[in-house]
Amino acid sequence: MDIGTQGLASLVVARALVPRAGWRAWAVIVVAGTIANVDFFSSMVSPGAYLAWHRTYLHSIFAFVVVGVSLGGAYWFGSRGKADARASWGAAMLRPYTGAAFFWAVMSAGLLHLASDSAQSAGTMIFWPLSRQRVALDWLPRVDPWIIAILLAALLLPELTRLVTDEIGVKARGARGRIGAILGLVVLALYVGMRADLHGNAIATLQGRGYDTGQPHRVAAFADAASPFIWHGIVETERALHEPDVSIFTSSQFDADNGDTLFKPEPSAMLALAQNTRAAKAFLAVARFPKADIEKRTDGYEVGIRDLSYAAAGERKQVLVRVVVDANGKVLNDELVWERNGVRR
Repeated sequence: MDIGTQGLASLVVARALVPRAGWRAWAVIVVAGTIANVDFFSSMVSPGAYLAWHRTYLHSIFAFVVVGVSLGGAYWFGSRGKADARASWGAAMLRPYTGAAFFWAVMSAGLLHLASDSAQSAGTMIFWPLSRQRVALDWLPRVDPWIIAILLAALLLPELTRLVTDEIGVKARGARGRIGAILGLVVLALYVGMRADLHGNAIATLQGRGYDTGQPHRVAAFADAASPFIWHGIVETERALHEPDVSIFTSSQFDADNGDTLFKPEPSAMLALAQNTRAAKAFLAVARFPKADIEKRTDGYEVGIRDLSYAAAGERKQVLVRVVVDANGKVLNDELVWERNGVRR
């Protein structure tokens, strides 16, 4: 999920678990909830570095536990006895928030980050080093405006309520904004659960239809950012890859031919040669729905391999493989390159 949404989610967690903590403690919780995104800088190095590092090692539970405990421990033991390690309850007395509550908030913010990323489509190596398998549940889009709205409401509505009660002279009880934050997290969980259920319906719709190119071997449904009731499907058959859209409201009238049909290239020595290059192996180890295209050139061939799941999931950064082979079947160049909106750069 994008760093802005994760920052908001971390603030909601802080308000729910340690509402009386100072802003420095909240800052540590927000950092803990967003720090795994530092692997995004791998995209500034190269497409290969992006494939190797984006949502891999630093997005694992193991790495976060190490980082979270280090961050929380450094702050807690460095701020003992300081005023920022205390918070107010009314104007009369001060009480310290407990170390257990603070560490629970730090860990919750980070684990919420990992869980939300795993619910998306990019794939997260959450169980490394026990497993290198990437978890991609496909429930959530890359940026979800509904989740942003839920988090903003959890943070802002209690403030508006506080203004009203202060205006009419009603003394608020309990920690400021805590109930709203807890309700926001509950609504968030219900929303993600609804998305998961709708995703299951979309998968069933895609699997339950016949296609002109054969029976479906693999299917996936990717979330639409604007509506939880629209899903962007990919269906792989023996001869082609289909890209139909699914509307939950009209699933009974689903037309399997409503999207593009991309036919697979015929098996060939040229394709096998390209797929066996270093760049292609690195790409195919990650790609979920690879699609190869072979272009004849005057002096040989150019083979391009892309992952259809990038576009279906609305990813802005897309990696593809480019392999150049001469007329004698010798690989002249193989590389991972960026592609945006079909234009290489």
